[in-house]
Amino acid sequence: MNAETQQRILDAVDAGFEAQLATTRDFVAIPSTRGAEGPCQDMIGDLLRERGYEVDDWHIDVDDLKDLRGFGPIEHDFSKARSVVGTYRPQTNDGKSLILQGHCDVVPAGPLELWDTPPFSPVIKDGKMFGRGACDMKSGAIGALYALDAIKAAGFKPTARIHFQSVIEEESTGVGALSTLQRGYRADACFIPEPTGGKMVRSQVGVIWFRLRVKGHPTHVAFAGSGANAIMAAYHLIQALQKLEIEWNERAKADRHFKTLNHPINFNPGIIKGGDWASSVPAWCDVDCRIAVLPGWSIADHQKEIMACVAAAARNHRFLANNPPEIEWSGFLSEGYELTDAAAPEAAFAKAFGKVYGGVPEDLVFTALTDTRFYGLNHGIPSLCFGASGGEMHGFNEFVDLESLKKTTKAMALFIAEWCGLEKA
Repeated sequence: MNAETQQRILDAVDAGFEAQLATTRDFVAIPSTRGAEGPCQDMIGDLLRERGYEVDDWHIDVDDLKDLRGFGPIEHDFSKARSVVGTYRPQTNDGKSLILQGHCDVVPAGPLELWDTPPFSPVIKDGKMFGRGACDMKSGAIGALYALDAIKAAGFKPTARIHFQSVIEEESTGVGALSTLQRGYRADACFIPEPTGGKMVRSQVGVIWFRLRVKGHPTHVAFAGSGANAIMAAYHLIQALQKLEIEWNERAKADRHFKTLNHPINFNPGIIKGGDWASSVPAWCDVDCRIAVLPGWSIADHQKEIMACVAAAARNHRFLANNPPEIEWSGFLSEGYELTDAAAPEAAFAKAFGKVYGGVPEDLVFTALTDTRFYGLNHGIPSLCFGASGGEMHGFNEFVDLESLKKTTKAMALFIAEWCGLEKA
């Protein structure tokens, strides 16, 4: 690809950026929390059809996925769950095929009064777009679509098959991405524009979600000593799991990538529910938890460690010793992933990065997870993860930096052109 072609594509990204932001704003405005992603998938389907892509829009059947590597349990109503894939098929097939994937699901907004502006009424100010999902990762998904648009606007078309995939459940199980693989979608490489601050994810954690179900013995609070407080018992178990977190972080010091980080394994009691009355000793408490694992760590083995930790803590508790808590696996059962055997797509991306940013991409050792794991671990498809800068993901006043988004879009467009090849439209 010569310099003139590159510049035409970059200029096309600039020319289309206002339209890109308008589409991103519309996408962010849809409150696509877990179980409510349908309107976002409708929008993506319409955008793909408008562009002439072959669209596959299907309902996800959990029974098709439950025996696949990396499947996480689904607990909510999944009857409306869908994946959407738009396929571009070239007239001339000379390049290498590509999956471009984004997720449209977002985490809950939390108390609305703690946002400066409403989370689903996106606002652009000070060079940033604010809104739930603006950073993680609706701007990246729309950026990938407009990267393809820029190639067309510059007068070219790719010479390889491209699947543009919009998935759900990235924030809780990953079964949306898993469903596309079960459906049969494959390519020579995958690219996921999660917000990475302009760095390439080199290694990422896996995640285990689990729920502690703790029983107590209710009594009037006036006689609290004769009862057993399930909430306080749950706190006893949480303290034991914090010690397990310390042990796992010590183990992480042997990992070639994560040894560079302080405390890469994070345990989080994220949801707590319990009790029925302020003047009654609570008879029950449920705590939903998340803990990370590193690449190469067995999920099954670490589930056993969690169970052993909880059982040991229960044996040292007056009430739980005879009323042991239960553990439910409530979402992610996801392995960590390290990008390997990806020299060819990384070289193609390095050329694109150098043109847009200068220099070479910096590696990111990521203490969260992405859908890249399914492609690399399940099918040996090298899966790159690179995206824009932003802040407050999963927090209040989430935002994406617009200049970084434009650069990311340019890098994606040049990468697609380099990897898939081009011919004149």
